[in-house]
Amino acid sequence: MDDQRFLESEWDYCLVLDACRYDVFEDVYDEYLDGNLEKRRSVGSSTPEWAYRTFTGDHDIAYFSGNPFINDLGIPLNELKWGASCDYEWTASDHISDIHDVWKTGWDDDLGTVPPESLAEAYRNNLDAVERADRTVLHYMQPHAPYLSRGKGQKLKQIQKGIKRQEEEAENGDNDDGGGLLSSLSDSVRPKIESRLDDSEFAQKAGLWLELDPKDLVKDGTRVTALKLYEENLRIALESVAELADELDGTVVVTADHGEAFGEEGVWEHHIETHIPPLMEVPWLEVE
Repeated sequence: MDDQRFLESEWDYCLVLDACRYDVFEDVYDEYLDGNLEKRRSVGSSTPEWAYRTFTGDHDIAYFSGNPFINDLGIPLNELKWGASCDYEWTASDHISDIHDVWKTGWDDDLGTVPPESLAEAYRNNLDAVERADRTVLHYMQPHAPYLSRGKGQKLKQIQKGIKRQEEEAENGDNDDGGGLLSSLSDSVRPKIESRLDDSEFAQKAGLWLELDPKDLVKDGTRVTALKLYEENLRIALESVAELADELDGTVVVTADHGEAFGEEGVWEHHIETHIPPLMEVPWLEVE
């Protein structure tokens, strides 16, 4: 299996599916897209790690980001108060020339996430930026939770609240670390559990339960329930990707920043520097 070699590979447009594991993509992609599929190894098991290890120089890219970790705010990852804790002194705007914060402009309150059509709309509304840049990336949030068919996303809503609060603090010059942003996460079950149980399997599953229907959990269990919704999310994203790919003039690649775990080796979802196959093996599809 080759390394991903994201920037070293030849492409004009790269469509990144967040948290897309290779095996599920392999099972369904040919219902939507034609092309040559490879399995490649990512450089990270989460978006912050992937971004930190991928974008190390100065890159002339129009980056349409549905993921708030890759943003134009100018805040290093290790200073973010909303999301996964990490030590990466990396700022997206220091390395990527033109970032479009679709996670902000294309946010859907009802879904609790950025739907695929918001990425396509942002692209079509900014063709001048695409023309100026050497290459273009569209970073979709799916198949990452929340699951669109449920329409009750919780985790990204907490991040969105944190982003707004951090921006307000920056504008007001308020650097109080004792509350503020951290308190905006207080109604999220996951941080409460993880603070006591660290990264135990139970804590990780509890974070995933926020996105699942309790009746389905009782009936089918966590893995079966989550995988079904995850595949639905991927299919929804691929419909939009396939439609947009027809409009793109140049070499188009579909890949992922990292994968997703559903109990393998006691891991659920995705976490920084957790280098197991479900998180590290990603698709690399050159679209015909």
